[in-house]
Amino acid sequence: MFTVLGIAGILSFIVSISIGSSGIGIMEIFRGLNGDYSGNIQNILDYRLRRAVLAVLVGVSLSSSGCAMQSLFRNPLADPYILGVSSGASVGAAIAILSGHGSSTGIITLAFISALITVYAVYALGKGSTYFLILAGIAMATFLSGVTSFLIYISGESLRNVLFWIMGGFWTANWMKVKIAFVTAIFGVSVIIYNSWRLNALLLGDEHAMSIGVDIRRLKRAIISATALLTAGAVSVSGVIGFVGIIIPHTARLIFGEDNRVLIPASMLLSAVFMPAVDVAARVSVPGEIPVGIITALLGAPFFIYLLRRRRYENQG
Repeated sequence: MFTVLGIAGILSFIVSISIGSSGIGIMEIFRGLNGDYSGNIQNILDYRLRRAVLAVLVGVSLSSSGCAMQSLFRNPLADPYILGVSSGASVGAAIAILSGHGSSTGIITLAFISALITVYAVYALGKGSTYFLILAGIAMATFLSGVTSFLIYISGESLRNVLFWIMGGFWTANWMKVKIAFVTAIFGVSVIIYNSWRLNALLLGDEHAMSIGVDIRRLKRAIISATALLTAGAVSVSGVIGFVGIIIPHTARLIFGEDNRVLIPASMLLSAVFMPAVDVAARVSVPGEIPVGIITALLGAPFFIYLLRRRRYENQG
């Protein structure tokens, strides 16, 4: 099955760099890859490559974070944004745009720092308790959403830039963003995969995990730090792309089961199929393009309702 996902990921990537508004298709792209450039094929190929790579990295970051959060909180409805990371990043990005620092570097820096500060504040308020972490995350996300709404209200001519960033997408992809997403993905995913067996133990309860030598407090700090790094990195380079951290892990769970040692790599591969395909849909579904976050929301909301109904029937059973 992993082989199938790998092949599907390669095909999705090829489709992503072969389709766009320019009318340059796969044959021209292959000639460009072989060094046979003509016209501005080189620029188009470069843009599509960095966009496709960024989509894969963001998908990997969000899907692995979603797996970790669902196991940590033992809640199938948890996602990477549960601790208010997206709301914190949105405030930072809005401040960067409104203060005249709306370059890629300015937005990424402020969004990333604001997201990490938000997670730190939520963790401090939650005092390590799973229950209070969720409550603190909800409260912080609500407050920061209000701050973002206020900033949008006073944004004036910058309104469109702020809204487009919040809706999420890859149209501003560049190699600097790819490098940032790659570095945060490497560090964050490494920590999560290293602790995957501990997350399996945690699924059976704190008592079971402690009985086999798992330091629960240390594990929570490690996983929350890793998911904060992954999510902050993804959101700072692409804006808020919702539901990926729920859709991908649950789809992989239906195929591969609950074992995080298998589930996390499977989710990463599945996201490498899903995100470039969604990005293609964003580019070709309307003249111009629509934010990727809109498409994932349209796909994710029905999937979320399905999960709620499934969870309800399981509890009744």
